[in-house]
Amino acid sequence: MIETSLDFSGLNDIAKDLEALSRAENNKVLRDATRAGAEVLKEEVIARAPVRTGKLKKNVVVVTQKSRRRGEISSGVHIRGVNPRTGNSDNTMKASNPRNAFYWRFVEMGTVNMPPHPFIRPAFDVRQEQATEVAIRRMNQAIDEALSK
Repeated sequence: MIETSLDFSGLNDIAKDLEALSRAENNKVLRDATRAGAEVLKEEVIARAPVRTGKLKKNVVVVTQKSRRRGEISSGVHIRGVNPRTGNSDNTMKASNPRNAFYWRFVEMGTVNMPPHPFIRPAFDVRQEQATEVAIRRMNQAIDEALSK
């Protein structure tokens, strides 16, 4: 899965504006900005995903996670299905479930018997800069909205 983290430390004006906001407003601004950037990546992943049953395309989602550390919010493009990192197993989500596209790993990375057909990494490589621009633009817009209240 691709997770994008943006470092805004070089953007002093935005950093000062973020400090002026409350913690809740700050989190909302960061969440909106990272989700906007991840949506750009999601569109490209869906466009590049192979279509056989359509299950892969239907299960590409944007997930936002808040870190336990203050001020860290990340959004990423995930493909729903069995996830070893979060503890889902084949016992809880069967392969016949339409929300389980567990096989994306085999398509992306290949197997011993199948060559890889990457669609996530190329999507990230092509749209990375555009996603960053969209995230920064959305952040500026969200900051302006929060400060105008």
